[in-house]
This record gives sequence, C-alpha cells and structure tokens, in this order.
Amino acid sequence: MTHTDTHEQTIVDVWQGHAEPWTRAVREGRIESRRLVTDAAIVRAVLALAPHSALDIGCGEGWLARCLAEEGIRPTGVDMVPELIEAARAHGGDFRTLSYAELAQGALGDARFDVAVCNFSLLGKQSVDELLKAMPVLLHAGGSLVVQTLHPCAIAEGVYGDGWREGSWVGCGEGFGQAAPWYFRTFAGWQATFAAAGLFISGLDEPVHPHTGRPVSIVFTLRAHI
Repeated sequence: MTHTDTHEQTIVDVWQGHAEPWTRAVREGRIESRRLVTDAAIVRAVLALAPHSALDIGCGEGWLARCLAEEGIRPTGVDMVPELIEAARAHGGDFRTLSYAELAQGALGDARFDVAVCNFSLLGKQSVDELLKAMPVLLHAGGSLVVQTLHPCAIAEGVYGDGWREGSWVGCGEGFGQAAPWYFRTFAGWQATFAAAGLFISGLDEPVHPHTGRPVSIVFTLRAHI
C-alpha cells in the first residue's frame, strides 16, 4: 500500500468513526467559520447558477441539500459514511451511500445534474483526481461544479506546497478523537488538478472572516471544456 493509499484509507476510517459528533457539531452550529462565512458562501455560489437540480458530493448529514431544496432546487446527496446518510435521510430527501470511486465509476447511471457541489469534501489526492475527471459525465451540458475548500492563505504553518497535512477538529466541540489527514493544494495546485480533469475556472470567490478580514475559504465555480 502506498503512502497516498494509506492516507486515503485513514480519511475513510476517521469519518466513519465521527458521524455522530459531526452531525451534532453541524446541527448545533458549533463551528464559527461556518456560521459566519462558509455556509452562506456555498449557498450563494450555487444559487447564482440558478440550477434546477444539484448533486451534493460528500453531503454529510445533509444540511446543504436541505437548504437547496428550500430554494426550489432538486438535490441528491451522496456520502461514503452510512451513518451520515442515515442522519440525512431522517429529515427526508434523496441521499445515497456512495464512495467517490463508485460515483466516478458511474454508480448513478444516466443521472445528470445542473450543478455538482463539493463543500469542504475534497480531502484526498487520488480519490479527488478520479472524481473530478468524472465530473463532465455527471453534469448536463453547460452544467457547473462548485468547490469550496480552505483558502491556501489560511495555512500559516509549514512549507507552502502541495502535500499531505494533519487534520484538526478544533472548534467542532466535544466527541472528536483522531483527525483525518487531508491533501493540501496551493492555488496553482488546484488549477493543475482542475485542468487535468478537463475543467476550467469560470468563477472565483474568496470569502473573508467579518472580524479578522482574512480569507477563510476559496470557492471555485468550474465548467468542463467542450
């Protein structure tokens, strides 16, 4: 097993062990950056595209899909963690337990969407590369992918370069143990990743924290090369 494979498996294992505390953290609004900045940023980016249907990839307990449904958008949520999908289904809606590999390999059949959304859900390297390459066949012609991730400038420590980093549950509240690793990409790293998948950046937003004035996240809107 390669170094990358080990990290990819650890991501899966950690999230499968933290479905309950994560659901509580999200539904109780424990995470300040989400309350103040990032939740609204991703909803705003999706609504700007005026889609009729959306695929929420790495949907967790389903908060974003529910928000989009309230706006008249037909959402489908997928996540690799069965317990998170169960929590999402408890509030109704179309949620399915699928890994990124299964999604990339066509598990949704002929289903196509106006927009796909990855909200802080692109954590790995190889799994992300494979998922993004499958994006053009998951979208209707002219459809878009919206990706929100940690802003590269928010990383204050370590060398600025693509590579695996240690994760953290700081600010999420009680009930968390080991954090999952994640693959950090610089802005240039994201550009190269998108280009390799046949995607180009059609829109960009850099939401800032209202108190610090520092960027919290970066939101990419992408489309497939025709």
